[in-house]
Amino acid sequence: MTVKDAAKPSNKRKQSTDNDASEAPAIAVTNLEMWSDEENGEDVASDDGEVDEFPEIDTRSDSEAEVLEASEEEEYSEEEEVDDEDQDEDEDESSDADSLHVFPKAKTIISNITGQPKRVYPEIEPEYDSDSSTEDAPNRVGNVPMHWYDDLPHIGYDIDGKKVYRPAKADELDKFLSTVEDPSSWISAFDKNAQTDKPLTTEELDIIRRLYAGENPDASYDPYAPTIEWFTGKGKEEVMPLSAAPEPKRRWVPSKWEKQKVMKIVRAIRQGRIIGSKPKSTSKFSFYSIWSEPSSANPPPLPAPKPRLPTNSESYNPPEEYLPTEKERKEWEAQDSEDRERDYLPQKYSALRLVPAYDNFIKERFNRQLDLYLAPRVQRVKLNIDPSTLIPKLPSPSSLRPFPNYKSLKFTHTKGRARCVSVSPDGGWVISGDESGKVSLWEVNVGREVKSWNFDSKIGALDWCPRLDVSYFVVTVEEKIHFVIPPNLPGPVLSLTQALLAPATLPPAPATPSPVKWVTPATSTWSTDTPILTAHLPGSSGLPTQVAWHRRGDYVATVSTGRSQGGVWIHQVTRRHSQAPFKKIKGAVQLVLFHPLKPHFFVATQQYVRVYNLSEQKLLKTLIPGIKWISSMDVHPSGDHLIVGGYDRKLCWFDLELSDKPYKIMRYHTRAIRSLHFHPSYPLFASSSDDGAIQIFHSRVYNDLMTDPLIVPLKILRGHEIRDGLGVLQVKWCSRQPWLVSGGADGTVAVWCS
Repeated sequence: MTVKDAAKPSNKRKQSTDNDASEAPAIAVTNLEMWSDEENGEDVASDDGEVDEFPEIDTRSDSEAEVLEASEEEEYSEEEEVDDEDQDEDEDESSDADSLHVFPKAKTIISNITGQPKRVYPEIEPEYDSDSSTEDAPNRVGNVPMHWYDDLPHIGYDIDGKKVYRPAKADELDKFLSTVEDPSSWISAFDKNAQTDKPLTTEELDIIRRLYAGENPDASYDPYAPTIEWFTGKGKEEVMPLSAAPEPKRRWVPSKWEKQKVMKIVRAIRQGRIIGSKPKSTSKFSFYSIWSEPSSANPPPLPAPKPRLPTNSESYNPPEEYLPTEKERKEWEAQDSEDRERDYLPQKYSALRLVPAYDNFIKERFNRQLDLYLAPRVQRVKLNIDPSTLIPKLPSPSSLRPFPNYKSLKFTHTKGRARCVSVSPDGGWVISGDESGKVSLWEVNVGREVKSWNFDSKIGALDWCPRLDVSYFVVTVEEKIHFVIPPNLPGPVLSLTQALLAPATLPPAPATPSPVKWVTPATSTWSTDTPILTAHLPGSSGLPTQVAWHRRGDYVATVSTGRSQGGVWIHQVTRRHSQAPFKKIKGAVQLVLFHPLKPHFFVATQQYVRVYNLSEQKLLKTLIPGIKWISSMDVHPSGDHLIVGGYDRKLCWFDLELSDKPYKIMRYHTRAIRSLHFHPSYPLFASSSDDGAIQIFHSRVYNDLMTDPLIVPLKILRGHEIRDGLGVLQVKWCSRQPWLVSGGADGTVAVWCS
């Protein structure tokens, strides 16, 4: 078939092509249209609305093609005679085929290798107005590992054996801009074979999402599929590799063959045929001269500093302009040595023999030696600090009101010292006791005495019950604890108080008998002049000097001066039972306190404060205030802070959550501290001393654990006289007002108001 004939379209060729297409399987491409840039999807006159068939490639040899050409020429001449009437239509089709011919025209040449004719197609030169002129040629290097070409400029070879060069890569900025402009960049991936970014399919994106989520990449995988029983059923039983056979004897009996080998080696060692490696001889410690030659690994040492050269002012006969005046000499002598500009004063001598010995010679030579040895030294500089800056900046007391600042009224005990006072829970009544055995009940507002009781011995302590539904107080005398009901009580409160202290049916006796005896007088003898209940302590217990109530008002603790049982008793009023919590305790107990919120119990000896857990019956911690003799103690209403006072004038503030050492130690009193008390509702606490003064402090505690408590001294109250070396013996706050009640050794009880 010649080149001229190759361009002729023939109906026979079309017919044979149709037959071949029906016989041989081919790829069916349907519903595809390709438009040029000028067409834009509109109809073009050259198309005539028809789509030409894609010509089939002739795969036969050259000899078969020549025979076929001759037969086709004869058939073509016959068809021309038969189809004269369709000649016009065929010419139109041939013109369309020439204009839309896909393949270039081939030419036949003689092969240099085989000597046979072969058809050669020219290289395709793409036209710039074609549809695919702007598309990148895909990579056709084949299915080869791309890492072979990592160090080469090309990435393979095409079908003609030419190098396919690696496409240019954009920099990071261009990559970022391309991701911003292309919304589909996040769903594409780089293909090494094609050297381009290819968009990922929906299935690939779903696999990536599953891998990121830690799921199975297979979407059809069912993690909850029913279990397949592989080893159940007849013939499927699993044969276990373990057996119940006894362990063979050879596993623990030594092998005689190994014994022979070992003995053979031992004989060779004894005969000297096998010599072991000699231990390395420990050489003596070798010394190296580190100053003989510079080290190659480390930088050379710094050279020694050179001494400063003398100047004209250091001459024995300096010029007149270097000599200081008398005023300059006095100023130089008044300055400190570290503040002076020069370490010397120029002096003038007429001759060198008249110059005296230098007084700082030894000191300067010694410093020079230290410089040569590079000895580190600290030059201590005198600090010029204003003493006023060392005083802590505290808020003004006027901004921390209210607090008591003057004496409102005074109540006097004529027969002895007013050793103890107590304020009722409602803040309206005060009881005070003196050493003659008299207890007085009077009003806070007017100071009028309502009732008094006389006991047969000195009053040790007294305190109101903290409950609000009942009203009574406790008075301690020698080896006795009296429970007294005040007069003028409302009917419901009086009946409830009597039912509590003297019930019609006594509670059952405890399993463990107590040496403390509880006695209630007959109902016919009840009166406001006598106690309704009395607890008799064991003999030789002494005078109870302190009474501490639990916040619920059912338990009361007393501390006696006697030595039996450590002097500490805890009494339960409702059960009429007393018990000594300590069988043995180190030191003499001075004070006890109940924790306001937790089942903890504070016990103060002469120098330590121990915290016990009553529910678990164990020691929690031991506080070390550093006081020689503890005299007073009180706990903050929040339960997290504790103040301890001593006879050595110290007042220690403890943060129970922080440490067992004091958070702050204050010394405001000039003599021994006698009493301490926190206000139950206001941020105040007071301390009294034998110097006759009462110190009022503002004590604000914050809920934030990172903020320290604010402790500000507010006022010093003076109004009590000092008698026999004793001052103010006890202070108590009113629960609902910022008022303070104090009892002194001069026999007076004062009320301080704001």
